[in-house]
Amino acid sequence: MNNINKLSLEQEFKIALYVNKINTFNKRNVKKYLRDVLRKMMIKDNIIRYSIKNTTG
Repeated sequence: MNNINKLSLEQEFKIALYVNKINTFNKRNVKKYLRDVLRKMMIKDNIIRYSIKNTTG
């Protein structure tokens, strides 16, 4: 259970790629990119919740 919050090497690499990409953006583009990422994360959360709700019980 201690490793549940740790990222895999692949995830760390993806973060490094995102950081490099974000560093090339201007302030306006960073804000737009952040909104897009947050939206995608919320959609992913909804899909996970829906899947859990419909597979149990």
